[in-house]
Amino acid sequence: MVLEPKKTTVAYRCPHCGGGVLSAVSPFSIGADMVKLKCECGKSEMSIVFGKDNKVRLSVPCMLCPKPHNFTVTSSLFFGKDIFLLPCPYSDVNICFMGDMNRVKAELSKTELELLDMLEKSGIEGGLDAIHAADEADILPDPQIYDIIMFVIKDLEEEGKIYCRCEEGEGEYEAEVLDYGILVRCKKCGAEQMIPTDSLLAANAFLNTDSLHLE
Repeated sequence: MVLEPKKTTVAYRCPHCGGGVLSAVSPFSIGADMVKLKCECGKSEMSIVFGKDNKVRLSVPCMLCPKPHNFTVTSSLFFGKDIFLLPCPYSDVNICFMGDMNRVKAELSKTELELLDMLEKSGIEGGLDAIHAADEADILPDPQIYDIIMFVIKDLEEEGKIYCRCEEGEGEYEAEVLDYGILVRCKKCGAEQMIPTDSLLAANAFLNTDSLHLE
């Protein structure tokens, strides 16, 4: 009897054209090298690496942030779930989908509706394309968005909800304002996290965060 090799469907939504990008992946296809899922528009790609430590490392484009997010999961989780989702760290929107093909497709459709709902609530018209039109024009929902984000960061620090590699309560944090975001860094351990401000939805999503994890 020939056993069918274990495989899973992996998908993400292209942040440039909005299309869903899907591919079936097996341990054999990623065992030796990096696999890249590329959108037909040619402007985004997701990379998958199967390590010798039995971990799968993913670099996933994000609909809300200017840069991809990196995730590490176990191979048993990667191949063993009917559906497993990875969200953007700055919002509740899922950006990576793994599992049964039909369930992955269903979650892709669900996420599109969530994004459109977020756009509507943010007062942005024009569908998913409006995210990138606004980003390219460097338009922010509030001219004082930097001050608001800095306030949230200070509030999180006072509540002890910023976490780094130091022992809990031992971190010493600073925030640096850059052209494309606010960089929060621990001066003791060097862990850091960028808060994007050149993405309308990512900036808005951060205002509702309840913790900040520096890496």
